Amino acid sequence: MLKIGVIGCGAIGMQICKAVDTGMINAKLVAVYDRKRGNCARLLGTLKNKPEILTPDELISRSDIVVECASQEAVREHGLSVLKKGKDLMVLSVGAFMDTKLLNDFIRVAKDKNSKIYIPSGAIAGIDGLKSASVATINKVMLSTTKSPESLLGAPFVLENKIDLFSFHEKTLLFEGCASEAVRAFPANVNVAASLSLAGVGAEKTHVRVFVDPEATKNIHEITVEGDFGTFTCRIENVPSSFNPKTSFLAALSAIATLRKMTEPLQIGT
Repeated sequence: MLKIGVIGCGAIGMQICKAVDTGMINAKLVAVYDRKRGNCARLLGTLKNKPEILTPDELISRSDIVVECASQEAVREHGLSVLKKGKDLMVLSVGAFMDTKLLNDFIRVAKDKNSKIYIPSGAIAGIDGLKSASVATINKVMLSTTKSPESLLGAPFVLENKIDLFSFHEKTLLFEGCASEAVRAFPANVNVAASLSLAGVGAEKTHVRVFVDPEATKNIHEITVEGDFGTFTCRIENVPSSFNPKTSFLAALSAIATLRKMTEPLQIGT
């Protein structure tokens, strides 16, 4: 049975752990870790089959796959250690891979150790179509993200430009640029931009717009892709996580679905 270790016991980590605990994923949750030990204790209080709270090194040693759902910093701090020990790694904070050197280091070590790096689709749809389209020529990838003021609080772009998010009375464009710029500006909000760029034409050619909307009750992502295959568009209206408005509920479901796919004999999708 697949042994899972989870780094990060926040909104997404909690939902993944519960999915394993209830049998939704045919696997065993062997260990958890969070810098805030209280998060681990709170999580364990919700589970029937309680994993151990271990250090990152101990967690990696006990696991077949380590699921990172903490932060881009956690990817940089622990990711290579996972791969160097020949374990598989699932990355939720995929914005860390906008650092090309870091991504190449991860890929090199994974090849050397015969490990896998998994990146779930996250809070968007259309990744399968984008991967298929990228076999030929893609001319355009555009992501437009709309979120509430509460969802964008604390973003570096907002803090650096001293933006009062609650001063807007209608939907307003806050940011426009490439995916790598977007991830630096909104690291907790547009990890989906990183996923799109990795699946498609790269960070510099993936165009991103971020809107703030005081009337928004959902996290909205609109994706347009044009290429030799034709054109497709996707619009996703995500319910924010009840634990963290910066995160969409679908992001956790995507990670759960990816883990389930790893343990099932029937594989569907590109």
